[in-house]
Amino acid sequence: MGLGTKVRLARLFSNPSGHLFGGAVDHFVGYGNVREGGLADLPGALRRVMAGGPDYISIQPGAARHLWSEYAGKAALVIQGGCFTADDRIRQLIATPEDAVRYGADALAVAIPVRGATEGEYIRWLTDTVNAAARFEMPVVAHVYPRDFSDGGKIVFTPDEIAYAVRIGFEAGVDVIKVGYTGDFESFRETVATCPVPVVIAGGPKTDTLLGALVQTSEALRAGAKGAVVGRNLWGHGDTTMAARAFKFVIHKGMAPEDALAAAGA
Repeated sequence: MGLGTKVRLARLFSNPSGHLFGGAVDHFVGYGNVREGGLADLPGALRRVMAGGPDYISIQPGAARHLWSEYAGKAALVIQGGCFTADDRIRQLIATPEDAVRYGADALAVAIPVRGATEGEYIRWLTDTVNAAARFEMPVVAHVYPRDFSDGGKIVFTPDEIAYAVRIGFEAGVDVIKVGYTGDFESFRETVATCPVPVVIAGGPKTDTLLGALVQTSEALRAGAKGAVVGRNLWGHGDTTMAARAFKFVIHKGMAPEDALAAAGA
């Protein structure tokens, strides 16, 4: 790993806790009805997430071009290059490491699904991106989502599939891996312990309550995760800024979820 990669990774993991808290506003075509939900007002959603003080924001390149300039220097910028739907209706790689450099980003994220007939294509996205990123010392963050096609193609979080997703990420050579939490402490601990790069959890699956999301984050951290990059469980439970503060208290201060909620003003 060269100096440039080390410097950029240090920006992602800049908090003294050694963990990271990221906000994901990069759902794009996978979001569905853009008139409803927490991302209906994308500029407003970004503003509310940033008010909670995340370490970094993961965002699509076009949205970054239009929205990020006022936040530059206030959090690390991670450009999301992956663009897919779970049923493969859409599958495109929309940003390169060179694009990330031009946007002033600290890392390039590539979200991919695995399993199914197109899995090899997505793995090639990762390996090609890692190889191209080496020229620029640009870290690559893999967001890896296993699928189950027995019900039309949906994202799953079982222990075996999450272990497989993590293995895909580090064997593709990425620098950080983001996966969903299995809900099973021991299996997740074993998976993280055998991975040579940091593993952070995705905020999903969306929980019924913010407290539920904080509980699964706290448990994942105890199992060895190095933080969380949160989307739906951040801007999907009402007060986004309050939710961000609560996640920060859990991730960086090690607070119990109930205490984090109280400290955040819930």
